Amino acid sequence: MDLSHWAQIDLGNFTIIDLIAATTNAFNGALLARQPSHYRRFTVVGILLIAIFGGIGGGVSRDVLLNDIPSALTNPLYLVLCAVAGFLALRISGQLDAARSARLFDFMSAFSLPWYAAIGTNKALDAGLPYVACILIGVVGPTAGRFLIDLTCGVTPQHFVRGEWFVGTAILTSVIYLVADAGLGLSIWPATLIAFAVGFAFRIASRRFKWEEPMPHDEAGQPVLAS
Repeated sequence: MDLSHWAQIDLGNFTIIDLIAATTNAFNGALLARQPSHYRRFTVVGILLIAIFGGIGGGVSRDVLLNDIPSALTNPLYLVLCAVAGFLALRISGQLDAARSARLFDFMSAFSLPWYAAIGTNKALDAGLPYVACILIGVVGPTAGRFLIDLTCGVTPQHFVRGEWFVGTAILTSVIYLVADAGLGLSIWPATLIAFAVGFAFRIASRRFKWEEPMPHDEAGQPVLAS
């Protein structure tokens, strides 16, 4: 039996960054599933599945849009590491009170998002897509997993409700990566780290200072308040 049919393990620069994105998003997904807004009496298996959704959902959506076989289906490290990250998050969240668990989730949300945005933009650039499409792919990567989790939990997806620039952070990170790569000619690691630093700092600042997306106005010209 040819063992290569069981797995194709690749640890190039792209895969390492993509695995960081998938693993941290899986960790964050399990934390989110334990938050009061999303918890629906999930079993351990259910939370691990949600973690995997959050971890590989963005990469699978990105690869499908790029007409590529998803990396999570060819490299077993994606599923293994996402499951491990979900289990660790489950154990850690069980030992924290609600306030500490919420703070950990906020930090991990800010940390995990920029990785997927940067690596998605990189892959779209390598595919020769126009720059606007590269930014779109950069947004899909870090937000598709959250979309799947929110729908699974019966919650309106974060993309569409007021918050601290969830989609905006992905757009900013993608633009910074685009400038660093296509504009300045930086290689994948320097471009990714610069884009990550900007996206992470912006997301943390948005959470800290309560920068939120604007709401539409009613007929009287007053902002519509979120319920």
